[in-house]
Amino acid sequence: MATTSSDLSSFSGLIHLPSTLDITKDELFEFRAFRDWLNALKISLDSQEQADHPFRHAPYTLQSITIQSVDRFGPTDGPTRVGFVKLVADIRNKDDETLPGIVFLRGGSVAILMILRPSDSEDERWAVMTEQPRIPAGSLNFKEIPAGMLDGNGDIAAAAAKELFEETEFKIPSTELKDLTALALNKTGVSDHLRPAMYPSPGGSDEFISIFLWEKVLDREDIEAKKGKHTGLRDHGEKIVLRIINYDDYLEVGARDGKTLGAWALYEKYMKDQQSVHA
Repeated sequence: MATTSSDLSSFSGLIHLPSTLDITKDELFEFRAFRDWLNALKISLDSQEQADHPFRHAPYTLQSITIQSVDRFGPTDGPTRVGFVKLVADIRNKDDETLPGIVFLRGGSVAILMILRPSDSEDERWAVMTEQPRIPAGSLNFKEIPAGMLDGNGDIAAAAAKELFEETEFKIPSTELKDLTALALNKTGVSDHLRPAMYPSPGGSDEFISIFLWEKVLDREDIEAKKGKHTGLRDHGEKIVLRIINYDDYLEVGARDGKTLGAWALYEKYMKDQQSVHA
């Protein structure tokens, strides 16, 4: 879903930017998460013209976008870039009925389910998880599968491979990754303008997560060497400890994390499909 600032320039007059915010309209339109969200919203609003759309008799229109806050990423003494934006979209129809429009824009992410199989066992499986501080959850030892934000270059598989190396120090080619979300959605036959990914909180955020699988047979010694290893980009505040979990205990350990649960469901479906193919 590629968009450019010029494609969406007609919305510029609807945007309200308080003078206290450290952002310009040009920077806002350069922020990919904003462009992608606005483009998706435009497509959805335009679709109300279809004869079978439930809102066709009283279609909603975008009246205004008010930017409430902006967070920047980067050093305090160097160049920064827009990282997060919070806004309110006023969307209403001719009857003055409104739709909830508070939005936290952060863009896409990737998550990777890593399944390690010891070379001396046919059935044994281990899952790689990270334990790290997650201050928004109020935790200093939150357990989840490796994940990270997209950097905006559009290559999701490459971003997943990059996150794997940063968080686990497993260096693998992106061609070894399977996009479980895209595989599952392709089977549904549904085609729309949304990302082929999982949306963990569509009531408040634009975030989408592509969930990948990396499954590998390794020597048991190599698997054991990863247990409890300290990883992550320390200069970026990442304090990660690797936890190598027996797959039978995976759900109990990762039950609090939505992407971990989603990865389990997608992996189980993928394995069933593979078994039926080879039956």
